Amino acid sequence: MPTSRLTLLLKSQLNELRLSSRLKGAESVTCGVLAPAGGKGPRFLIEGRGDTPFLRMNSNSYLGLGFGARVIAAEEEAVRLYGAGPGAVRFISGTWAPHVALEERLAAFHGREAGMLFSSAYATVMGILPPLITDKTAVISDALNHSCIINAIALGRPAEKRIYAHLDVDDLERQLSLVSKTCTRAIVVTDGVFSMRGDHAPLVEIMRMATSFDPIFAENVLVVVDDSHGVGCFGPTGRGTEEVTGSEGVDLLVGTLGKAFGVNGGYVVAGDLIISYLRETSPFYIYSNPITPAEAAAALAAVGTVDSDEGRVQLAHLRAMTGRFRQGLARLGLETVAGEHPVVPLLVRDTARTARLVAHLRAHGILATGLNYPVVPKGEEEIRFQICANHTPADIDEALSALERFPG
Repeated sequence: MPTSRLTLLLKSQLNELRLSSRLKGAESVTCGVLAPAGGKGPRFLIEGRGDTPFLRMNSNSYLGLGFGARVIAAEEEAVRLYGAGPGAVRFISGTWAPHVALEERLAAFHGREAGMLFSSAYATVMGILPPLITDKTAVISDALNHSCIINAIALGRPAEKRIYAHLDVDDLERQLSLVSKTCTRAIVVTDGVFSMRGDHAPLVEIMRMATSFDPIFAENVLVVVDDSHGVGCFGPTGRGTEEVTGSEGVDLLVGTLGKAFGVNGGYVVAGDLIISYLRETSPFYIYSNPITPAEAAAALAAVGTVDSDEGRVQLAHLRAMTGRFRQGLARLGLETVAGEHPVVPLLVRDTARTARLVAHLRAHGILATGLNYPVVPKGEEEIRFQICANHTPADIDEALSALERFPG
């Protein structure tokens, strides 16, 4: 069937994105990794750029565990034992011993009764919110929550959907008060660490507010936190935003294995009954293959590394490198968002200038990602720098030097 009319329209829309500097364009293809040398961390080779080494400052792999010998060895051994793929969805025959062991380890790591694996953190959020939403449920969401939360709420079609101003607990209180008149269940949902800004949710205050309203709702107030950018890299022991804020455990905590843990997949930890219910009702779990047994084994090794003396040393180094970079931005008079997380945004506030700065950094061997509308609100265009534990002081200073030489 011809598609000429549609393709003409799509071409026009792509051209509009290009003219407004919002076109993401072709993806960079990493084709090689150079080992750390000369006081510098690893460098990366990009397809089409020959032997030019690049410093990667746009990776979610905050601890560099994807290159860890222990993690790689665990995955290699599991491939030999269990094969390359799971072979089926979990309830048919796709549950393997490493899946069960990892779920138990993650639950223990976070001090919960049970854990549940998904193919990604995005799939986790999409998979757990709709089964918990009824036609008498209100969902109250932070204004800057991740796309997965926004789409999961839309899929769940709650009776009431309310947005509270970013990090504004007083506004959360107003929204809870309003929906308490019409709904029997409320779900407060927030990112732990906000991936575009590096700031984090005030979980102590959110939990206090939810607790105060809980008696009003016949089916309780649940607090759901997606801490994908927090778990594994935030806090002295990597327990994420709960640890940093000193919060008691939220009702459902979502994390990822694909960022600080350096592997692949997502998960949720919660009470045993909630997890049992989700195993029976979440289509993203029931009808989708899990991560491979080898990935589960690798993730199990990664969690063990974080939860060790070695992991605490890496976390301390990560905090030091993050502090060095933040201090350097301040010294250069550049605007950022205050915080402690290794996501460090450089606020540019202009789409075209953001594109020029990304190109300038690449020309100086630095990989960083520009974020423009609609990924971030208009006027908050930025370069998102992400510090990793395999960065060295020399790496941080190299990035700062490149920023200092930007002509504007």
